[in-house]
Amino acid sequence: MPELKNIFGEVLPKLTFVDIGAMSLGTEPYAPLVDQGGGTVIGFEPVPEECEKLNLKQCNSGHLFLPYAIGDGSMGVFNICNYPMTSSLFVPNMPLLGKFQNLGELMQVVRSEQVITKRLDDIAEVSEADYLKMDAQGAELAILKGARRLLEQVMIVHTEVEFVPLYEDQPLFADVDAELRRQGFLLHKFQSMAGRPFKPFSIGNDVNTPMSQVLWADVVYVKDFTKFDAIAPRKLLKLAIMLHELYQSFDLSALAIKSFDEQTGFHLYDHYCQSITTLGKC
Repeated sequence: MPELKNIFGEVLPKLTFVDIGAMSLGTEPYAPLVDQGGGTVIGFEPVPEECEKLNLKQCNSGHLFLPYAIGDGSMGVFNICNYPMTSSLFVPNMPLLGKFQNLGELMQVVRSEQVITKRLDDIAEVSEADYLKMDAQGAELAILKGARRLLEQVMIVHTEVEFVPLYEDQPLFADVDAELRRQGFLLHKFQSMAGRPFKPFSIGNDVNTPMSQVLWADVVYVKDFTKFDAIAPRKLLKLAIMLHELYQSFDLSALAIKSFDEQTGFHLYDHYCQSITTLGKC
């Protein structure tokens, strides 16, 4: 990580990334740091075949993927869909999905299995984390409620949220937002937004390109930046590195570094601001 080493020094703290719904769908948001050897992934993927693929792919990396359905510890039914990425502890809401192009077609339940969900706070392999990514098709609120101890250590939560019930009785963005604020996080940014056209409309011949209705998004939450003075310096440094490298949030990264300096007597803040200005980041 040459750029980060130039800014933060040669010794960078190793990061722990927890990934809920770790099925490989492309580049994960934490990949820029993991690919550079900056951290370890502990992932959970309840579709067994997909979990096995992840472990085979990462067999020499030190990362670990477990076939658990993460939630609040209660019994549930896991619905495996024809497109595994849409599998969920909730039942697809077919009347709503049928109003949109190419949604119901991707969310046909092919089998259902009784599962006992596991709380993150009860899983020995997850004793602490710096970053939590969730893509759990409606189960995000239950996961957060089962991870209150772990979330005391987490600096960033990157989660998918829905604005309409794609699954029956699922919690929506407002519910997830309220829980994260209760647990000491503030909304930082919307990383992406997505949707589908209402039938029968499409843009060109592409039924997947949104026209007007937003349905879901990837959202980033950060530990409350008004209380950085209460966060341990090492955690502030980790937060600054993740904000810098994963989200190019140089201004908030600088704020975390300033608080780090105030607590430790280091002088990274001026060097950081000068470095990102030189690199054309500001």
